[in-house]
Amino acid sequence: MHKSLSIVLATGLIGAATLLGAAPAYADETEPSEPPRVELVLDVSGSMRAADIDGETRIAVAKRAFNKVVDALPETTQLGIRVLGATYPGKNKKVGCRDTQQIVPVGPVNRVQAKNAIATLKPTGYTPIGLALRKAAADLGDTGSTRRIVLITDGEDTCTPPDPCEVARDLAAQGTHLVVDTLGLTPDEKTRKQLVCISTATGGTYAAAKSEEELTDRVQQLVDRAAVPPPVQPATVTGTADCTNAPLLAPGVYTDRERISEHRYYRVAVQPDQELRASVSISLDRALNPDYGVLLKAATTGGRELVRGVDAGSGRADVLSAGLRWSADEQKADAKASAEAADTETDADEAAETSTDVCLIVSNSFAAATAAAAGGPGMPVELSIDLVDASHAPDAPGLGRGFLFLLVLVLAGLVAGVLAGWVTRYWVATWREN
Repeated sequence: MHKSLSIVLATGLIGAATLLGAAPAYADETEPSEPPRVELVLDVSGSMRAADIDGETRIAVAKRAFNKVVDALPETTQLGIRVLGATYPGKNKKVGCRDTQQIVPVGPVNRVQAKNAIATLKPTGYTPIGLALRKAAADLGDTGSTRRIVLITDGEDTCTPPDPCEVARDLAAQGTHLVVDTLGLTPDEKTRKQLVCISTATGGTYAAAKSEEELTDRVQQLVDRAAVPPPVQPATVTGTADCTNAPLLAPGVYTDRERISEHRYYRVAVQPDQELRASVSISLDRALNPDYGVLLKAATTGGRELVRGVDAGSGRADVLSAGLRWSADEQKADAKASAEAADTETDADEAAETSTDVCLIVSNSFAAATAAAAGGPGMPVELSIDLVDASHAPDAPGLGRGFLFLLVLVLAGLVAGVLAGWVTRYWVATWREN
């Protein structure tokens, strides 16, 4: 049985949803800044004894790479180290699949402590990746700044259940600022797929390394990235099953979870002379059947569709995105026309100044490839909303509307017919003479 290690990653999210009649939900950009916390998770299972990296064992190469990274860490880094498969050499799988320990607690980096802890590691047992992911998330806590896990392993989980991908989805669904990056050390295809699944579920990245130099560079990049908090932290919002009770959103970036074949509703108040610009991205964090799509639709509170944006895939995309634009000008013109038809000038002015509640509907046409993929938390959804000054279309060059426009078309057709007749007569007369 192939032994390996893995880590977990989950996307950091913040914010709150609001109901009808309440103030709009805003993406919170004022959260106190704290140093991001990072935990390195290293696979020390038996497969790390393989001597296939420049003639040396995988664990020897990993230790040197770790030491180089520790030396280069900034003093402000909050670092922790967890291992799996490092202590139990026996054959009892039940015991071996509980073999994961935190050898350096998360805190200000202590280079001597970290190097000494790494130096004692010896490849030993099983590869309980799913369990290590849960424990690593607990090590980092569930409050405060952005948290990141960097998982280095040479193989897939040998202790399922829990399945590492399902664990990653569960962690991501908790919305606790947790991201997992995965790094495969000379990975085979099965290991690569599992690590990609883990990182995708939590908004992290996957990379592979086949040499000491590649491993050192990749780990250093991931740790450096973890030390810089993202410029925008999406706010968590919960869409509803209808527009009536949908959360009212202000411009910003939001995150939600959507199940397969589900519809999620949100509301945006669009003022006169404003243009709504919205986009949605859904991360495909599980195996899906080919030929699927994502729909973002804007509609009135009564259900009349205003505009839509779609995207589709056939099994090779990691993310599907769709966007739309809609201006309140047309709605405002209709409201003014109705008020003026009732011969109430005051009502017409009020209609021109009234905001319009637009319902945004996010839906999908996914089908799960496996029964396990059909359950669990929904897929990550990121919704971006902006309100800008309306882009007014230039006035038409005097053509007008209705009967006036029809009259212009008739006159243009008449002139074109007369000119065509003259040209034809001239051509026939010239042909007969020749």
